[in-house]
Amino acid sequence: HSLHNANVYPDRPDRAYCAWKDSGVVTLDISDKSNISMLANVNYAPPFPGFTHTVLPLFEREMLVVTQEAVQQGGEDYPKLVWLMDNRVETNPIITSTLPMADTEDFFNRPGRYGAHNVYENQPGETSMRIDEDLVFGTFFNAGIRVFNTKNAFQPEEVAYFVPEIPEGADANGINDIHVDENGIMYVVDRIKGGMYILELHI
Repeated sequence: HSLHNANVYPDRPDRAYCAWKDSGVVTLDISDKSNISMLANVNYAPPFPGFTHTVLPLFEREMLVVTQEAVQQGGEDYPKLVWLMDNRVETNPIITSTLPMADTEDFFNRPGRYGAHNVYENQPGETSMRIDEDLVFGTFFNAGIRVFNTKNAFQPEEVAYFVPEIPEGADANGINDIHVDENGIMYVVDRIKGGMYILELHI
């Protein structure tokens, strides 16, 4: 039940969006750094498995994108999902849907972890893409990098994916993290042995 990841953005410097492992999603009011308070906590574990990894706010849409991290091999801790939440009332985020997952029968039978890990976190800066908030870029360990159109928050759709071959000398793929630059180029990291993949999106 410890903090795993926290995001603070120039759009809302008075808020911290926190992934609190098995305690779920926590939104903090940090306007007074000497008196931080909790605005909201959403926890889906149980009945779902825990390990909340990332909370990404989509400010224009007043939504949250939340990932859980798969930590077991072969889908033993499935389902580890990516959740969409309506955050119009920030004291009461409401789950609207989850992003579709890749074929479980296929990826359960591949080596490595199967499930969500991280998303492109809309980092501020000149060399980062401030993406169309309808698009979500996610990393899924042995299921690669996957891109979703979330315009319909109740029925998001997968629009692209890339699953590399298992690198020579590695036991599995470990697609771990992603950055999207100002030109829309994706830089995708394999945490095991695959190094970095540089990809361009065509949809």
